[in-house]
Amino acid sequence: QVQLVESGGGSVQAGGSLRLSCAASENIFSFNAMGWYRQAPGKQRELVARITRGSTTNYADSVKGRFTISTDNAKNTLYLQMNSLKPDDTAVYYCNAERVLIVRGQVDYWGQGTQVTVSS
Repeated sequence: QVQLVESGGGSVQAGGSLRLSCAASENIFSFNAMGWYRQAPGKQRELVARITRGSTTNYADSVKGRFTISTDNAKNTLYLQMNSLKPDDTAVYYCNAERVLIVRGQVDYWGQGTQVTVSS
């Protein structure tokens, strides 16, 4: 069973920075892609940033230029560097890993989430 463990969340003032980490229990090259999603109270979960095995990245428009997604393959860890944080970035952030299986098709794995709170 794949395990994804997030860390690095916390409380910060607007304009500050945080770095989220997601440690995977398996070699991250085994995943087609990994990403960060977030869910604010009363809102649907949304994609924040995603990186493919080939290192192609994409970001939500709201975080472009402020957030950077990256991996450390030796540590099997996914990161999200968040700069110039805004109160609207307040949410629970979830790590995601995608794997395509021959029989089941795409399978998604999720971490437990880490809270990010940005105060004005």
